Amino acid sequence: AFIVLCGATHLINLWTFALHSRTLAIVMTVAKVSTAVVSCATALMLVHIIPDLLSVKTRELFLKNKAEELDREMGLIRTQEETGRHVRMLTHEIRSTLDRDTVLKTTLVELGRTLDLKDCMLWMPSHSGTSLQLSHTLHHQIPTGSAVPINLPVVNQIFSSNHAMIIPHTCRLARIWPLSVRHVPPEVAAVRVPLLHLSNFQISDWSELSTKSYAVMVLILPSDSGRKWHVHELELVEVVADQVAVALSHAAILAESMRARDLLTEQNVALYLARQEAELAIRARNDFLAVMNHEMRTPLHATITLSSLLLETELSPEQRSMVETVLKSSSLLATLINDILDLSRLEDGSLELEIGDFNLHSVFREVMNFIKPIAAVKKLQVSLMLSPDLPLYAIGDEKRLMQIMLNVAANAVRFTKEGDISLTASVARTDYLRDFRALDFYPVASDGHFYLRVQIKDTGCGISYQDLPNLFTKFSQSQNVSSQGYSGNGLGLAICERYVSLMQGHIWVESDGIGKGCTATFVVRLRLCENPDGSQQKILPLPWKKQTQKFSSSRGMPTDPGGLIRLKTRYQKSV
Repeated sequence: AFIVLCGATHLINLWTFALHSRTLAIVMTVAKVSTAVVSCATALMLVHIIPDLLSVKTRELFLKNKAEELDREMGLIRTQEETGRHVRMLTHEIRSTLDRDTVLKTTLVELGRTLDLKDCMLWMPSHSGTSLQLSHTLHHQIPTGSAVPINLPVVNQIFSSNHAMIIPHTCRLARIWPLSVRHVPPEVAAVRVPLLHLSNFQISDWSELSTKSYAVMVLILPSDSGRKWHVHELELVEVVADQVAVALSHAAILAESMRARDLLTEQNVALYLARQEAELAIRARNDFLAVMNHEMRTPLHATITLSSLLLETELSPEQRSMVETVLKSSSLLATLINDILDLSRLEDGSLELEIGDFNLHSVFREVMNFIKPIAAVKKLQVSLMLSPDLPLYAIGDEKRLMQIMLNVAANAVRFTKEGDISLTASVARTDYLRDFRALDFYPVASDGHFYLRVQIKDTGCGISYQDLPNLFTKFSQSQNVSSQGYSGNGLGLAICERYVSLMQGHIWVESDGIGKGCTATFVVRLRLCENPDGSQQKILPLPWKKQTQKFSSSRGMPTDPGGLIRLKTRYQKSV
């Protein structure tokens, strides 16, 4: 409106050459006034319109920038989707097999097809760990002797980086074939491939390396293409390298498990054959023992009986000496046969305890009756001491318990030339049973059971500290005992130890040295039993003559303050 009014006013002035008429003057005046009014209105409107125009322009620039940013994000999303698709495809192809060579070859082929590479190669560490050897390539045969030192600067850079990096095309990792002069040098990327825990698998054709070992994957773009490595392509290479590391670790685990399975199969076959041989040997031994038991005991018993009868006749001193030698040798041979038979039954587990109730005091009385005549010949004093709290009746294997005491007591009599032998029996409290040297002995206290503690002490030849650990070994004897002319086969204490173990007990021997005697102590677990008539158990009076005998506790077991020492004046003692 302002422009039209201004134009109309100038047009009237242009085409009017004479004085203006009144009418024209009024028209021009109205036109000028209207122009001024429109001009003022326009100025007022511009004051409000210009900020709006500036705001619109600013918003337009903001929306343009947002559109460009969205375009970039969409391109990144498409790139990531494409990278993810390639990664899934490569991962599927790589993990479709667990063979190491197939995994590596598939990786190179799929990377070359996905990224349109000129070549792709893999450098693996050598067995010595001092160099990298070319193991796989994409399109070329592996050149003979292709190896590079592992301490090259470019190799150290690759090993120290978690990401794929661009390396010079002139480095030794990329220059394995000569390039044509007409070709533009290609761009080369490299990434490390972790070799996970190869030292734990011990694969025969893999290097024995630590968990920080790496291989190097080198990727070469085509020459004269002008292509450059993009960020998403390098990220794809990094992800593929990680997947290859996982696949190689799985392949190593599979190879190790297969090797372990083959080794286990071989061991099972060997164990099966060894078991068959052992069963044959056991059957042969059992047959031999059965024959020996039947064929050797009969004439041996006859020899012993006839020799004993012959000694009762009138013989010259020389003849009596020879008959006594025959009787002694026959008795020793019979003892050896019995010990071997018992030991064989203990070793193959066929021996079972004969559990029953018996008079415990009578067992000690019978043991004393057995060893008293032999001790009387050697003029040895023998004493028995029973604790007042010792039950009269018990439940257990009477025969084996008596055999243990007879064996230990017979050793005491055999190895003692002068002095005395004491046998002490008491009920051992479980609080004092734990011997610090017997790590495999765990006494268990329970109602209806008790631990019988038997100690046999002598003043014989004693045992050296070096021979104490071998006392319970089969066919072993103390050097001191052998040197002094004592006979024995070395099976008695070994059998006693097996019997005591079957009775959930423990046995040990102590000595202060050669010539100072020794003390044998064993503890066995028995069950309590009432008297046949249901009366209170009492200590039976012993038939032999009483004599005071001093008692001292074992150093290997803690002294029971409420047991033997306090009650020693009330023991029943006899000779």
